[in-house]
Amino acid sequence: MDDARTVCDRLARQGIASTVCYWDIYSDHPVSISQAYVGTLRTMSSHASDCYLSVKAPALKFDLDLLRNVLKEARRLNAVVHFDAMAPETVDRTFDFIAQAREIYSQLGCTLPGRWRRSLIDANRAIDMALRVRVVKGEWSGIGDDETDPREGFLNVIERLAGRALHVGVATHNPAIARLSLRRLKEAGTPCELELLYGLPQQSLLKIARNFGVRSRMYVPYGHAGLPYRLKDAVQNPRIIGWFLHDLLRGH
Repeated sequence: MDDARTVCDRLARQGIASTVCYWDIYSDHPVSISQAYVGTLRTMSSHASDCYLSVKAPALKFDLDLLRNVLKEARRLNAVVHFDAMAPETVDRTFDFIAQAREIYSQLGCTLPGRWRRSLIDANRAIDMALRVRVVKGEWSGIGDDETDPREGFLNVIERLAGRALHVGVATHNPAIARLSLRRLKEAGTPCELELLYGLPQQSLLKIARNFGVRSRMYVPYGHAGLPYRLKDAVQNPRIIGWFLHDLLRGH
């Protein structure tokens, strides 16, 4: 957590917002994970000026009592709690979990993978629930034939959200997708930002965000899984980036 806090403080001084997520491992108990989420909220509230918490519903075993502890702290701090996308079989349970959470606290968000066809329907759910939405390409294949081209699917989800969503985070390191998405959202008057993974190349993307007049945000993970690969070596071995993104999107 100390390393994540240092990173977020440095980003804040550069005018960049942050998202912090505790990366659990299989042996972590859900109670310990919920305590880590609460601790993250408390730590970041006294440091980073613009930071929200990302959580993983399956890691909490969809236990509302554990989530309630996190939401109570978030409400005290007026902080956003965002639900990461996990495996496709967890989506409906996650949305049900969010619906229960909304009865406790309303500043919530969800993540929609563009590669799943179902994300267009889930976008409607997110709009109806007044959730902040982060759009990603997605790592897991959809169930059955619930699969489309990730790039096309990403832009289709953006189109569905444009002019209707409360707020949209465009989570991509693809400059073309970033430009198209931000342009469409800005044209529709939808509040939006560009979200990037801390540790990957970012300068050209930060410039795109500035050109569109939107905020940039970095996703900063910490925990047992931490940063499992030496990202500074990615220039010599580009496969490291692929491995890192693979684990990030799978939540390992």
